[in-house]
Amino acid sequence: MSDVYAPGITSRFNTEKLVEDLMRVERLPRDRAERNLDSLETQKTWWRDVGARLKAVSESARFLFSFQNPFNDRTAISADENVITATATREAIEQDYRFAVKQLAQADRFLSPPLDEKTRIEAGTYTFTAGKEEVSLNFRGGSLREFVDALNRRGRDKVGASLITVQPGSRSLLLESKVTGAENRLGFSGDAALLAVRLGIAEPVNDSRRELPFSAETVRETDMPGGIAPSGPVTISNGVVELPSFTSATIPFGLNVDPNSPLVLKIETATAIKTDAAFAIPMPPPGPSVPSSGSISYGGISVENSPSSTPLPVWTPPPPPQRLDNLAVLSLVFSDGSTAALEPITDTGTFVTREYNLAEIAGGKTIAALNIENANTHRDISVRGAEVYDPGAVGGGYKPLDPVSTAQDAIVSMEGIQMIRPSNTISDIIPGVTITARGVSERPVRLRVETDREGIKTAIMSLVGNYNLLMVELNVLTARRLPSGMSTSVDDSIINELTYLTAEEVTEMRAKLGGFSGDSTITQLKNSLQRAVTSPYPTEMERELALLTQLGISTNAEGSGAAGYSQSRLRGYLQIDDKKLDAALDRNLQAVKQLFGSDTSGDMLVDTGVAFNLDSISRPFHETGGIITLKTNTIDSRLSQDRRRIESMDRQLAAKEAELKVQYARMESAYARMEQMTSSLENFSRQNSNNR
Repeated sequence: MSDVYAPGITSRFNTEKLVEDLMRVERLPRDRAERNLDSLETQKTWWRDVGARLKAVSESARFLFSFQNPFNDRTAISADENVITATATREAIEQDYRFAVKQLAQADRFLSPPLDEKTRIEAGTYTFTAGKEEVSLNFRGGSLREFVDALNRRGRDKVGASLITVQPGSRSLLLESKVTGAENRLGFSGDAALLAVRLGIAEPVNDSRRELPFSAETVRETDMPGGIAPSGPVTISNGVVELPSFTSATIPFGLNVDPNSPLVLKIETATAIKTDAAFAIPMPPPGPSVPSSGSISYGGISVENSPSSTPLPVWTPPPPPQRLDNLAVLSLVFSDGSTAALEPITDTGTFVTREYNLAEIAGGKTIAALNIENANTHRDISVRGAEVYDPGAVGGGYKPLDPVSTAQDAIVSMEGIQMIRPSNTISDIIPGVTITARGVSERPVRLRVETDREGIKTAIMSLVGNYNLLMVELNVLTARRLPSGMSTSVDDSIINELTYLTAEEVTEMRAKLGGFSGDSTITQLKNSLQRAVTSPYPTEMERELALLTQLGISTNAEGSGAAGYSQSRLRGYLQIDDKKLDAALDRNLQAVKQLFGSDTSGDMLVDTGVAFNLDSISRPFHETGGIITLKTNTIDSRLSQDRRRIESMDRQLAAKEAELKVQYARMESAYARMEQMTSSLENFSRQNSNNR
């Protein structure tokens, strides 16, 4: 009996392999199209890589000549960064300053005695103040840790708390203001005050703060000693007392000061300096009034008498007033009639706060009044905001028992002029400069504001680095092909020179090697870039500085004395001589700026320079709609065509394969029928033989 044939399941002639072998030949054009597709995708990636390198060069070049170029940046250099540091903007003026930090600004930080870590905080409304800012916490009750976490969430940048482990099982609670300055004392009220007392953080004290209001009822103008005529009246407006030259005033108030009293007198003062031109120059006296000498008339004719004459002495103007300077304008008057001068003020155009320890000055006496005497010819004095207070007392009439730090202002002097600010970071002293006080030092520290040469150097190095990376990309892509028998190979020495590449980057570079060999666009781009960095440019010092090589940037920055021949120097990579570049930046900064970008037409627009030319060459390639975009768009068009061809070929191949399978299936079926017929004939023949 013959074998049963089932199409698609068994194959007597291995038709599947026959069809696959035939289809492999049919697929050759399709496989070539697929490889071409991959090649186009790779080329598109290479063009994008070139575009990214060009954009990096363009951006770093434009940074060196744009409006925000680093040649206008300023930096502040401190002689002692442990005392003072500073930052400067482009608006700052190059100049030297001398600063002394007499006191750092601090915030209140109060510590409790060691507490049992199981201490509970009762539910309530806990209100804290930091100066004029108020933080109110509605606490539902809980542990110390829960209270600290809740207060930190609520207080944020105003009030905070923390737990300090003193020993196992006990914690100290630290309450602190997050705002520095004498005006930003940490205060308690409501349940917070009760908590501070219960935990031993603070104790109630009598509020000794006493304001000295300045008004027409409290300020009395007095005569200056010696009977000197005042230059104007004392005026009082909105709590400010203004005293012109040679005027004085007194503010009566009674205060008994104990020798151990912590009381401090605080007052704000300001001065206004007058020049000699502010004093009116007296005019000569007009002399006596002489009546008319009269006239006579006769027959219509008038005859005038000779005018009377009064000889006057030669007028000599009075000499200008002698300049008198006396900044000891404040003094205290005691009940026994004695007086004590306070520390002299300083000249300040704006109001500054001054504080005086009353116990040291009064020596146990009772203060009767505060005197203000302006014995200055060329200076007007203004005062305001006088008050007496206990610096140790906090808001709400409580005094800390163990203050870690007490709120105070920063006291900084510049060129001997003392300034008081609530923060250690001060931006209103020098235009464009923000200083930060770091530590106390009575010795003046030099602070120099100058051009940020390090920033300029970094920008130049960034441009050189991006330029070299671009040249590597272009050199690898345009590497020449070398004939080798029947085939060609690519000179890979360029990759061997790049010793800084990782193994992965080397593999990537080898895949690109010679990819655009013979491409005129890339070759012209490379030549243009090399010309841009080797050409001379106009500067104010054309003999000393007109080329990058004079700046210490060249393809052979190591110098002509470098031994041996180096093929890499012919590839256009730039090197930097640090010492030569630093020297040029120190001596010829303006010429360096012009070398990278300058205006030669006077229209306030940069039109030449190394950086300008590099940007001009690079921009048409990487900008939207530029050469790189055209290249990738062309590749995209070819990719679309090839994909459509591949799709069409896939349909044709599928139809061809199906046709072959049908033909071979028919062949298998016909062969099976022939076998059946042969078997039938053989059976018929055997039956006939048996019958005979």
